[in-house]
Amino acid sequence: MPENNPATGQGQGNPETGSPAAGPSGQEDRNQRYWFHILAQSTPAARNLHAARLVDKAWQQGDRVCIVCDTMQHAEELDDLIWNFSPDAFIPHSIVPDSATTCSDPVGILLCPPAPEDWDTVIVLSATLPADSDRFKRLALIAHNDPNVLNQARSHFKQLRAMGIESRVHDQRKRG
Repeated sequence: MPENNPATGQGQGNPETGSPAAGPSGQEDRNQRYWFHILAQSTPAARNLHAARLVDKAWQQGDRVCIVCDTMQHAEELDDLIWNFSPDAFIPHSIVPDSATTCSDPVGILLCPPAPEDWDTVIVLSATLPADSDRFKRLALIAHNDPNVLNQARSHFKQLRAMGIESRVHDQRKRG
């Protein structure tokens, strides 16, 4: 059965079974689970909104989803946005300030590294790529069109490549 890509809404092959699209090693299919979204907009608000939309899509598909961020202020901004970004959306979520705090909601806003066994989809907005990034079922990194954020995204991309992961890049700056 095809696996849906919550970040793009497109179907993907099944990494556990090594679908025909994956070839003999399954490597191509594994890489389908890692995405970079580069936004045309240059504001942190656009990045947060894109993250909220990805959360909604993945959660609607039954995933446990987390967003990893660096500061409590950013976590609180995301918390407010997830509650209010769509009049039709109700996404149960909570802020997880540290690794000792358990998240019982299907969506978490983390200020600590996510544990691969706890989350189906991980959205990275933090300056640091989680150490276990190659163990997540799905990983999305979002960069808005700002030089500092783009440099951070390039660093994350290189780190994933060093782990043997070729991420799919969705560059919205190229849209006409």
